[in-house]
Amino acid sequence: MRTHYRYPLLFVVVALAAGCESTPPAPQADLLAPNVPAWAADAVFYQIFPERFRNGDPSNDPTRASLETPVDGRVPETWAVSPWTHDWYAQAPWEREMGGFYQSVFDRRYGGDLQGVIDRLDYLADLGVNALYFNPVFYARSLHKYDGNSFHHIDPHFGPDPQGDVALMAQETADPATWHWTAADRLFLRLLEEAHARGIRVIIDGVFNHTGRDFFAFADLRANQAQSPYADWYIVRAFDDPATPEDEFAYEGWWGVETLPVFADNEDGTDLHPGPKQYIFNATARWMDPNGDGDPSDGIDGWRLDVANEVPIGFWADWNAHVRSFNPEAYTVTELWEDAATFLAEGGFSATMNYHGFAFPVKGWLIDRSIPPTTFVDLLDERREEYPEPVQRVLQNLIDSHDTDRLASMIVNRIPADGEQDQFGYDRQVSPRHAAREGFTYDVRKPDVTDRQIQQLVALFQMTYVGAPMIYYGTEAGMWGADDPDDRMPMVWPDLTYAPAATNPDGTPRPPATVAFDSTVYRFYRDVIALRHAYPVLREGGFEVLAAHDTQDVLVFRRGEAEEAVVVALNRSDEAHSLRVPLPAEAATSYTVRFVTRDEAYRVQQDAGALLLELPPRFGLVLAP
Repeated sequence: MRTHYRYPLLFVVVALAAGCESTPPAPQADLLAPNVPAWAADAVFYQIFPERFRNGDPSNDPTRASLETPVDGRVPETWAVSPWTHDWYAQAPWEREMGGFYQSVFDRRYGGDLQGVIDRLDYLADLGVNALYFNPVFYARSLHKYDGNSFHHIDPHFGPDPQGDVALMAQETADPATWHWTAADRLFLRLLEEAHARGIRVIIDGVFNHTGRDFFAFADLRANQAQSPYADWYIVRAFDDPATPEDEFAYEGWWGVETLPVFADNEDGTDLHPGPKQYIFNATARWMDPNGDGDPSDGIDGWRLDVANEVPIGFWADWNAHVRSFNPEAYTVTELWEDAATFLAEGGFSATMNYHGFAFPVKGWLIDRSIPPTTFVDLLDERREEYPEPVQRVLQNLIDSHDTDRLASMIVNRIPADGEQDQFGYDRQVSPRHAAREGFTYDVRKPDVTDRQIQQLVALFQMTYVGAPMIYYGTEAGMWGADDPDDRMPMVWPDLTYAPAATNPDGTPRPPATVAFDSTVYRFYRDVIALRHAYPVLREGGFEVLAAHDTQDVLVFRRGEAEEAVVVALNRSDEAHSLRVPLPAEAATSYTVRFVTRDEAYRVQQDAGALLLELPPRFGLVLAP
């Protein structure tokens, strides 16, 4: 745990000497909701997209045969694994054969694997991360792995023996007694062991409403049609008529995508069909307690549940109980983009990915400035208070993810959006693909100094607000990029040399921009995470606004109460501002500056009942007793 920071106090005046620091008591047990693990309030999550994080073992790299459509003539035989450090929009010869960037990019593979994650666990620990969220790690053909061929096996190309793993899997049935532990499975268990040894928890993606077409049940259904024992596991519209030359087989795909067949519900729609439900329960048990000895310490620490609202709530209530029968401290978080309070309570979840209550308002004020700080805090309060207090502390507060443009590029493309729009422009037409189709313009340039100052404010607020912050891989390294596929570029590492970004999405040249690990951005994230770890009130305390000035675009708030409270001041304006911030009567008699977003002159004074602040533009600071 890192406990030191950069404190460039260029011009600081504090009225009285700081008092002795005291640590607030831990939250009482009776304040913890039954499905909210105590550790989650202390979590700083880091999201890993495995195929794009680190290639630790080139011998297991994907092959052309492992792609979704390898032999239909669409992917040329000249296909090869893409160089990790190349210019993202530049096209290899096989990509030009396919017709361009957007026609080929989804068939790219870079070879990211579990060994690569293991090799970089110390990097994550030094950053201050203590919880990992993995996008799907289960066997699947796509780069994103949301088209699972199995929920009980890690993708063979994430492990050391892809061919051997595939051969073992071919021997299995739906009966768990036939399941093997593949080399990739065992490497994942080693990753868990290594992470836990560093105090890092691990949650993984569960995609339980649809599968890939190579999933064992659907593969049998395709082959045997109505005679398949899995005929009622999926939503089949029509079976093939063997008496005709046509293939009449039709089924429901997720959002109409035929590569993602959807599981069927039970007869009254209150649960999943018993077949897939039992399979999912068996697979869940495998990862919660791998050796089956009743001790969950060798298993995962929780789950992120994809499109959870598309699975009946009855399933989730049973499944969450099943999860916690193995580990009462498991954390289960839904992917919902709207108010999820009722859904969490009925389904027995711990939390939700907090797009609605965090990411949307943050974009509205700190990025776009389309809403004033008073509206911002009103939205925060209204949406946070939908949840019980224990849930508020563990909501997964993210800004960017694999489903959005990256934070830095959100800032580059900041536009004063319609303040009445609930999402404030979040994840709306946010890539060059949309620009080509909808007539919008999306700028793929590298962030400048002003953009980075705004990013610092966003990160500071993320680490000092109520809830568990989550960083998308590479945000801390300075990465930028539009929405899918650009948000899934290979991670930028300090030990690798990258080609400049010198190509546009359409293949035309542009002025080169240096691509490299940004140590300045990294140090900022490391230090602001350390700040969160250092002050319990930033994880457990309440949220109170001390000042919100719309004309100045300044917000000052405190976390915690009485003399232990921490005060945070943010100036989102492009101008410097001075303000007097009244303090509650029980506030500390003296505050000291503990963190600033950058080295620039500012002033802090304290009189009998107020703080006097002079803040540079796009600047934030943190005060503590």
